Parts: sequence; C-alpha cells; structure tokens
Amino acid sequence: MPATRRKSRILALQALYEIDSVGREPETVIERGLKEVEITKENSDFLRELVNGAVRNKEEIDKQIRTLAPTWPIEQLAMVDRNILRLAIFEILYDNKVPVKVAVNEAVELAKTFGSENSAKFINGVLGAVISRTNR
Repeated sequence: MPATRRKSRILALQALYEIDSVGREPETVIERGLKEVEITKENSDFLRELVNGAVRNKEEIDKQIRTLAPTWPIEQLAMVDRNILRLAIFEILYDNKVPVKVAVNEAVELAKTFGSENSAKFINGVLGAVISRTNR
C-alpha cells in the first residue's frame, strides 16, 4: 500500500492529467478525486497544494521543461510524463517542503507506475538537470 503522501501525489498526477487532457477546473477534479479515496485533511491539503501550485506555475514550469529537454517538444511528451514533470518541478522549485531527493524519487516512482518503459529514466534525467541548474 502506498504511503499516504504518495496517495496524494498519485491523486495530484491524475488530476493534472485530467486538467491537461480535458481542461476541467482543478477544484472540480480534486473534489471528485477526494470522494474516491480516504485520506487525512493534511494530505488532502497537500493534494490541493500540489495541483493548484502546478497549475498556477504551469507556464514557468513548462519553460523549464522546454529548456532542459529541448529535443522533446512539451506538446509531444507523453501526457503522463509531462504532468509528472510539472508536479515534481513544482515540488522542487516552488514548494520546497520536501527534500529534493524525495521529490525526485517520488516522480521516478510515479513514472515507473504510470509511464512507459523509458519514462523513469527520462523523468530522472530532466529532474537532475533542474537540480543542477538551480544548485539545489
């Protein structure tokens, strides 16, 4: 069974995917997700923070992705990979509430679970470049 914060990250990834694919409002997607699972108030707040933060900073985060993965146009990235990167980059550059290693590890685990065969390696490489570039 995944740790509770991991559940929040999984829900956040699912929400970002839905927002990205069909353009639903973040709060609507979050509320529906919270009805489907049982998590603590602390972790539902964490979920909201992740989703809203990634959405709020999407343009800046996408600029980072474009810069650090120039051979992969963001529009052509697999939607799962794109949203794992958005989530992790938000945690690393904007949220600063978890150690960088934790954010990277969680992103790699999400990629292994939900991405393609090469997703984990790709995610790890891009996030490594984010960290190197920001000296974190």
